[in-house]
Amino acid sequence: MIEHHIDITTPDGQMNTFVVHPQDKGPHPLVLFYMDAPGKREELHDMARRLATVGYVVMLPNLYYRRSRDYYLKERTPEAMDEMFGHMHSLNANTTRTDTQALLKYADQLPAVNRDKVGMVGYCMSGPFVMWAAAQFPDRLRSIASIHGANMVTDAPDSPHLMAPHIKCESYFACAEIDKWAPPEHIEQLQASLNAASTPHVLEWYPQAHHGFAFPQRVGMYHQPSAERHWERLFDLFDRTLRR
Repeated sequence: MIEHHIDITTPDGQMNTFVVHPQDKGPHPLVLFYMDAPGKREELHDMARRLATVGYVVMLPNLYYRRSRDYYLKERTPEAMDEMFGHMHSLNANTTRTDTQALLKYADQLPAVNRDKVGMVGYCMSGPFVMWAAAQFPDRLRSIASIHGANMVTDAPDSPHLMAPHIKCESYFACAEIDKWAPPEHIEQLQASLNAASTPHVLEWYPQAHHGFAFPQRVGMYHQPSAERHWERLFDLFDRTLRR
């Protein structure tokens, strides 16, 4: 595997990004990996590596670069959680557009990337981001996945569930049974919006799983059967939409 830590220029600053891909030249399909609220860290680097091993260029940006180059949540004290939420709430549909555009522009210049085959996965806070990106760049993204996405239904005019009519690509939603950030009534609204828009999608409940079930280091939340199922679903989604 080949790994790089690079800075990508955006109108708002330098977005430090982890890039990993197979050693052979490719070109390979591109997967944009959008982080959860605790921030870019080695745990996510390992997950990006797992995706890359099956034949993708994976780009994992630090979405908090406007505020910090190296932030990640180290302990879940009230003060630390307040800081994390401050970072999280600084991101929105506009920052998603800026960051996604910069990543795509950079990736288009990489010989290892097949620019015609692009997918995206977002965890927790980035569940909305992948929906915004799919609506903003409908001709670039072939598939998106939201893994225990948070705040998928809000009262805002750009609520993620309202993006469904603008999304052309196939989408996958992994929903934890126990998730205060995505309660059943919100997921029902999301499902209804996707159905009404005839957007190609699969929405799947993960029984007995908590929010954060995919992260091996999330003590008390990690659920190995669900985590492995999400990998199986991701590999299948990206294989069908990016490799065939």
